[in-house]
Amino acid sequence: MIAISTSSCLSSFIIGASFKQDYQNLPIDIQTSKLLDWLVDRRHCSLKWQGQVRIVREKIAMAIQDMPENEEIKQLLSGSYIHYFHCLRIVEILRGTEASTKNIFGRYSSQRMKDWQEIVSLYEKENTYLVELASLLVRNVSYEIPSLKKQIGKCQQLQQEYNRKEEECQLAATEMRERFYSSCKQYGITGDDVRRELLALVKDLPSQLDEIGAGAKGLLEAINLYQACVQFVCDSSTEQVVPLLRHMQAWGNTTVYEWRRGVKPTLVERPKPEEVKEAVDQEALQIDWGEFGEESASAPEVVDHGISVEGASEEIDWGISLESDTQESNAACIDWGDGSDDIAQIMVLEDGSEVPEEVARGPDALTLLETPETRNQFIDELMELEIFLSQRIVETNEEADILSVSQFQLAPPILQDQTKEKLEVMVTAIQDLIGRLTSLRMQHLFMILASPRYVDRVTELLHQKLKQADLLLLKKELMVQKRQEALEEQGTLEPKLDHLVQKTKELQKLIEADVSKRYNGRPVNLMGASL
Repeated sequence: MIAISTSSCLSSFIIGASFKQDYQNLPIDIQTSKLLDWLVDRRHCSLKWQGQVRIVREKIAMAIQDMPENEEIKQLLSGSYIHYFHCLRIVEILRGTEASTKNIFGRYSSQRMKDWQEIVSLYEKENTYLVELASLLVRNVSYEIPSLKKQIGKCQQLQQEYNRKEEECQLAATEMRERFYSSCKQYGITGDDVRRELLALVKDLPSQLDEIGAGAKGLLEAINLYQACVQFVCDSSTEQVVPLLRHMQAWGNTTVYEWRRGVKPTLVERPKPEEVKEAVDQEALQIDWGEFGEESASAPEVVDHGISVEGASEEIDWGISLESDTQESNAACIDWGDGSDDIAQIMVLEDGSEVPEEVARGPDALTLLETPETRNQFIDELMELEIFLSQRIVETNEEADILSVSQFQLAPPILQDQTKEKLEVMVTAIQDLIGRLTSLRMQHLFMILASPRYVDRVTELLHQKLKQADLLLLKKELMVQKRQEALEEQGTLEPKLDHLVQKTKELQKLIEADVSKRYNGRPVNLMGASL
């Protein structure tokens, strides 16, 4: 029985020792965010530890004002939070620097040494240093480090955003300059000096319009074809189609005076730009007197000039008493014309004025293509002729039926001899004239010709595009500057983050080691403090 009891006790001892060894190796896992509550709950520190820490911090603030010249102490006190382990190291250093103040009882008479020893003693009271380290660790892990990381992330995000805006500004500025040069190309200028180049274009406009007017001379066959078709279909030989186009085909881009009166002026006095503008602005108020000769031949009108006409002898009573022989002699000297088609044009002159010569003044001195009214009429007649020829091309493509064949048997040879190829050549020539006269560049030139202030507006509009491009480039430079500032701020924050992470890891190791000593060396892990 004794042997059995001894064996049983030995077995129980071995099991207990093994359990104790296993328990000793069992780690203690503590959540970092709950570290302070864990220390208070296990009575490692007092619940009112904040007041004790406040007293210690006041003591440290007073003690650091009187420190010996020591390089290691300077490093400890510079730029870091002084905690319990720093105080221990300072005391160790002071034991060497203040050794001369030590008395025979082993005490130091130096006030510096007394102050720091008192600080260490206050720290060790109720484990105040441990809860302060834990508080500092929780603050770094929960607030300081995430805040620095967030600021660095924001700096990186700003750099990407500024880089994107920089590229957008560069692209927008390039696009705006391309628009400027594209607009200049539409106007036919290089863009070096917009106003001067625009005014130079207007100087070349008359010669360009004369070239377009000369191009109308090749439309005689098309005009005759249209005239023959109208006469054949309408059974009319006196009706004239596209009169202005006929005039341009025969005489070119003449003055309005020659178009309206049928004679060339002996002198052309072109109006000033201001007068031209006023004439264009009041285009609706201009009076078209027509062609006196043609209107009289077709539909003569009776014009009452306040002159009394009596009797079949068509003698004119001027309100002047003349003798019979004087009347006969004056009648012999007056040429009344043949009286068939021409109408005598009577002009009343003021007393003392001279008989005017055939002088083209004001709007009549402008060419047909310079005047908006006649230019629009010219374009309309070109389009009318183009539509006619296009319809004839369609008709020639269709299969001829009996009705059309029989209808055109009596048509003039000019209508029967036309082929699709000839008609297409005519249409091409007409479309070329219309395109040259209605191009965007030509429209701008007409606007400049009509209003000199239009040059200022166009110049300002084009320069505005360059100004916008310059503003975008300035904005781009601002984005570059801000991106550089964000990069510099990131470069400042990253060392702070690295330093804080390093100090936090040191605090974590110190706390884990201190708690481990309180539990007989059991391993302690602070969870949730991944840095």
